[in-house]
Amino acid sequence: MQRHNRRVPASPPLWDIFCQVVDNHGDLGVCWRLSRELATRGQQVRLWVDDARALAWMAPGATEGAVPSVRVLPWTQPIAPGLLNLPRADVWVEAFGCEIPPEFVAAGAVQTGAEGQNGWKPPVWINLEYLSAESYVERMHTLPSPVLHGPAAGWTKWFFYPGFTPATGGLLREANLPARQAAFNRADWLRTHGVDWRGERLVSLFCYEPPALGQLLRAWAEGDEPTRLLVAAGRATDAVQQVIQHENGLQRWIDERKQLSISYLPHLPQTAYDELLWASDVNFVRGEDSLVRALWAGAPFVWHIYPQPEDNAHHAKLDAFLDWLQAPASLRRFHHVWNGVTPGALPLPDLSAWRACVQAARERPQAQDDLATQLLRFVARKG
Repeated sequence: MQRHNRRVPASPPLWDIFCQVVDNHGDLGVCWRLSRELATRGQQVRLWVDDARALAWMAPGATEGAVPSVRVLPWTQPIAPGLLNLPRADVWVEAFGCEIPPEFVAAGAVQTGAEGQNGWKPPVWINLEYLSAESYVERMHTLPSPVLHGPAAGWTKWFFYPGFTPATGGLLREANLPARQAAFNRADWLRTHGVDWRGERLVSLFCYEPPALGQLLRAWAEGDEPTRLLVAAGRATDAVQQVIQHENGLQRWIDERKQLSISYLPHLPQTAYDELLWASDVNFVRGEDSLVRALWAGAPFVWHIYPQPEDNAHHAKLDAFLDWLQAPASLRRFHHVWNGVTPGALPLPDLSAWRACVQAARERPQAQDDLATQLLRFVARKG
């Protein structure tokens, strides 16, 4: 009988996803969404994270096993010896430029052994990169990166780039997302979350500390259309409160004219944050995860990109996204001022044109396979 030098993968396949928290809303948010979606596709996932505290509100019950096929494990320095003896996974994922710890790689190499001894192949090793619309993404997507040194020498890592075009890895999109959106009731959601909505314009705000925030709040406070601002917990809340405290006369305008009302929200689970975007007429988002969720929501949105002040690399990244979005001039100018790329006054929003732009752009990635589907296909091909 002929022997084949390959291990028959466990059923279901097992994934190790490694996440180092830089911005807990973004890095951890994307990794949790991906883990949960892979689990719905019949995969088993171990999510290794160096700081899982945000999961307590982002995904309640996650660390206690609320999703049976996803196990959250502590990524300590070094990894606890007992965890190095876990069964080796079929897929390794390094999320957002992190590197799998050397002791974990060494343990995996020992378990894999040489073909002919136990017949196991190396795991499919994926470097899952940040989302960008820049042109290099299509060139780099799925390129190999040979491992030249250490216990895994001779193995291969594979670059995998999420993206907005068919030549990339696509965007995270749950299979049940359209059904959830279709069943959503705005008034019920607002009432459940304690928002006393009386038909005014609703704007969600999730941001860092945008230089033009004072301009925007004053424009709403002095404007003719009533606006209710729904402010995300954390840095966005701190930024709004700081601006109101220090902008001369702003609090008086808010109190006297009553055109701007502000609701400070608690930390929301991911599903509730999605619904906040569906409930709002305009969404201000930040980072990577909420950008994708705003695109799926289909309402006008403004993106506060993660700043990289040491070299301003985020400027080119922002412009590449606006190019892909086919943003009208007013939306492009608004982004540039909001992100501090150019100084000056915020232009008047043209929400009708912005909405048409977003909804047309949304159709393009909706017609493509999502990120989880493409990862599963790639792993099946390389495994």
